[in-house]
Amino acid sequence: MTYSISQAAEKTGLSIHTIRYYDKEGLLPFIDRRNGTRIFSEQDIDWIDLICCLKQTRMPIKDLRSLIQHCTDNDAVLEKGMEILLKHREMVESQLAELQNSLKTINYKIKHLPRMYQERFAKELPLQK
Repeated sequence: MTYSISQAAEKTGLSIHTIRYYDKEGLLPFIDRRNGTRIFSEQDIDWIDLICCLKQTRMPIKDLRSLIQHCTDNDAVLEKGMEILLKHREMVESQLAELQNSLKTINYKIKHLPRMYQERFAKELPLQK
């Protein structure tokens, strides 16, 4: 099955403008064109989903471009593409660990903040006779 750019945008949740931007940035070199019109396959949609996932996890565009080049060229170098993904996974795992620590701190504050405020303001209130 093939899709137009508007159908691909709907299927991926991206705007047409974003898909064109990704294409301009060299992230969609595998997209077929018929009479200058982009034609998207299911595999292309899967690639766009991967690009969105990697961008969401803050992979730089130059690394995305490099990954796509290594995985889609006729002389594809799978090892280099895997190296990029493995390195990025390590970075995402590190971010997750940092976020887990932040979440622990936030949860602690949510649990203890009302008591801390109550104790603070109870000290500041004048005794009533």
